[in-house]
Amino acid sequence: MSSPLRLSVLAYPGCFASEVHGVPDLLTMAGHVAAAHGRAEPAYETSVVSPRRRVLAAGGSRIDVAAVRPADVLIVPGFELAPTLDLDATLTRLEPELATIRTAAASGTAVVSICVGAFLLAEAGLLHDRDATTSWLYADRFARRYPHVRTRPEHLVVTDRGVTTTAAFSAMYDFALRLVRDHDGSRIADGTARVALLDTTRSTQTPYVDPDLLPTTGHAFSAGVRRWLDQHLATRYDLPALAARFGVSTRTLLRRFRAETGHTPLTYLHTARVRRARHLLETTDRPLAGIAADVGYQDPGTLTALFLRHTGHHPSTHRATRSTAQAPPA
Repeated sequence: MSSPLRLSVLAYPGCFASEVHGVPDLLTMAGHVAAAHGRAEPAYETSVVSPRRRVLAAGGSRIDVAAVRPADVLIVPGFELAPTLDLDATLTRLEPELATIRTAAASGTAVVSICVGAFLLAEAGLLHDRDATTSWLYADRFARRYPHVRTRPEHLVVTDRGVTTTAAFSAMYDFALRLVRDHDGSRIADGTARVALLDTTRSTQTPYVDPDLLPTTGHAFSAGVRRWLDQHLATRYDLPALAARFGVSTRTLLRRFRAETGHTPLTYLHTARVRRARHLLETTDRPLAGIAADVGYQDPGTLTALFLRHTGHHPSTHRATRSTAQAPPA
């Protein structure tokens, strides 16, 4: 009988209780699915741990915790990153948790963050010179605070040399299903996804980005550039002309835009074009060639390739799926 994989979830003051229990709950489901397929022994051993004796989650709910113990995987949930939160003070108060994360990583434990739990991993020094992701809503803030982290805001799950980060909230299930797939195989992972009604086809968080919710404080320069690009989606991308419009050199434009957003103007433009194309696919019956031209691509194949890369779906598949979902009942 093989030993079960030991997973500990690090609970701490202000964390989201749902992100503490989400992965263990899904692994419990995976165990039932595996048992139905003939496996007798448990594959996972989960626990909720803390260096503290008492933990109150966001909203004041109490979380029962055990002492920190050796584990194969340490999961760090996210917390309530409200606009008024003093992030520096919050992270300072979480030094016991940061020390726990550092110790776990140093011992060879695989460390995983959920959503803005990535801030704790970065603060603990685990993400220096690594690729990482976090919630799209806070990716810019994360990239500015941790310039030595290669922020990948489009990804749902990123693993770089034993450290894994995930995007917002439900991306914990994307991680958990990958874990089940790696540990138990695709049959158990797919069965678990069906039981839990989870989408196994999505590959990026880009389709979920809402520009109206993105914070703009302290981003005046990049906000202006983004606004201009949004208003000129069909215009050919010309970096020197764009820099001249904002009265800076191309090098300064790229440096300031990346410092404020974590990526380049061209990357943002591609994302904005795909976002607009997605809206047109969902709300009109215009042919793909016309939509491609509307967002700046003379070749529909170029838009198709970008759409696949950003959403994980072919434009025609996306249109058919959305049309079915939005159709009124007969």
